[in-house]
Amino acid sequence: MNSKINKLKEHASLFTYFRVYLFTYKRLFLWLPAFLFLLSFFFYPLTKIFSLTFDFSTLTNENNLRITLHALRFTFYQATLSTILTFILGIPSAILFSRFTFRGKSLLRAITAVPFMLPTVVVAAAFNSFLGSRGLIPLLSSFLFPQLLITNYQFTGTLIAILIAHVFYNTTIVIRIVGNALSRLDPKLEASARVLGANTFNVWRKIILPLLKPALLASALLVFMFNFTSFGVILLLGGSNFATLEVEIYIRALQLPNLNLAAMLSVIQLCFTLIFSILYTRTINQVNTQTNPQFLQPQRPKTLKEKFFVFTLYALLITFFVLPLISLPIRSLTRLEADRGQRDEIQYGFTTDYYQELFINRRNSLFYVPPFQAAINSLSYAGITVIFSLAIGYPVAVALAKPTKFDKLLDPLLLLPLGSSAVMLGLGFILSFGRLISSPFFVPIAHTLIALPFVIRTLQPAIKSIPEKLRQAASTLGASPLKVWQTIDFPILSRATLTAATFAFTISLGEFGATLLITRPEYPTIPIAIQRFLSQPGGLNYGQAMAMATLLMILTTTSILLIEKTRLNQSGEF
Repeated sequence: MNSKINKLKEHASLFTYFRVYLFTYKRLFLWLPAFLFLLSFFFYPLTKIFSLTFDFSTLTNENNLRITLHALRFTFYQATLSTILTFILGIPSAILFSRFTFRGKSLLRAITAVPFMLPTVVVAAAFNSFLGSRGLIPLLSSFLFPQLLITNYQFTGTLIAILIAHVFYNTTIVIRIVGNALSRLDPKLEASARVLGANTFNVWRKIILPLLKPALLASALLVFMFNFTSFGVILLLGGSNFATLEVEIYIRALQLPNLNLAAMLSVIQLCFTLIFSILYTRTINQVNTQTNPQFLQPQRPKTLKEKFFVFTLYALLITFFVLPLISLPIRSLTRLEADRGQRDEIQYGFTTDYYQELFINRRNSLFYVPPFQAAINSLSYAGITVIFSLAIGYPVAVALAKPTKFDKLLDPLLLLPLGSSAVMLGLGFILSFGRLISSPFFVPIAHTLIALPFVIRTLQPAIKSIPEKLRQAASTLGASPLKVWQTIDFPILSRATLTAATFAFTISLGEFGATLLITRPEYPTIPIAIQRFLSQPGGLNYGQAMAMATLLMILTTTSILLIEKTRLNQSGEF
């Protein structure tokens, strides 16, 4: 009898072991595409960068150390200034959206979020068209008020341009994180403090700010990290004179070739961004754990002070966020200077020449690519990126929907490409694949590395939300696995899939850093074409840059609105 029981126990243990083996094998199969992709196109290029970095001559070269120290110092300097200025605008804006309700609030909130997803070349072109030396404000001022003409006016190529663009980009981060934390504070705490005689200053100092500390720190870390790794804004608005780590990597990789130094700078930046990412992850988890289900209901401004605050900040946000974006299409349809030189006759006013000139190769350049072809290149790359991201991301999202210890161990690997710069990815491709880099297929591969974490994080909650009981009930009623997927899974996942695909499409459409390093002259994207026009003299080239930036802004804004509409339909609220 005992021998039979022992045999049954052995069979049960073998069956359990077999089930565990199959379960682990299934998990490995889900992770296999993403692991092979990262191994081939991220970790392998990363080893090439490390091999160049840890060279004794590179580490001890005095010139390399001087350049590294200067770039690192300026990177921290501009990132710190940008973060402080972002908070100066972001904190009052967060209070505005969390404490008050007013007409046009949802629209204004959406407007502040649009710049964050716009390509860097569009933002740079927008500020160029508004405040640049050939922008609307300076040229109209000199035309209407010649007596007020300021000589040697310069906006682009200055630190102020970089700082303003960073505030334009990142204010929405502070609004979202700090504003959500503010709206979740228990109003009874503030009311009790006021009953006990505390004034507004003491309420904020002793109650609200201590409770907001995790949200403030999380938003500060995220804003600082984006400023730290900024590339397109600094290159296009500041120029190579303002050499951050990102810009210096680009210069040493392409313009003044020193691949060893570029690799060393890439490793330094990767280390810092990983530190910031870890700190942010821990801090944002504290914000999520402190979430209070009791929301503070926004009220209409009642006192004169509140009305003044709401009106002033509303006007400031509209001016700051809308005017640069509006000036871009206006400048692309307005002639305010000579096309090719001061001797040209200027016909001021409305014109569509800049759009028409996009399709004319006046210099008979061998590298001329019509903007229609650049748009086709961008759309093709974006389409391939969507396919790659969904194909690789779906299995991982399924695994992470119900994560095991094995899944949690591999999950941080997906975020590593976000911890590295786009310029670093491009440099790694150059070092790893050599002449193969001439293939245009490497561009969507680089874009997929950047878009993959966003796609997975978008699909994971949707897959997790599918009720298992509905699947079991459908199977019990005789539905095949395909029928279960059609009737249960697909309706739930369709919106999330559309959102994830739109994210990947938008990221690919506006990606600039990695594309600048690995794209071929005959296969430019829209951002690369804009950068080419901006780097050439003459009003015609400038107008063409504005025209192409306007087209790219329309494409990306349409994608952003599609994402927002999908989220609205999913959540039922803005």
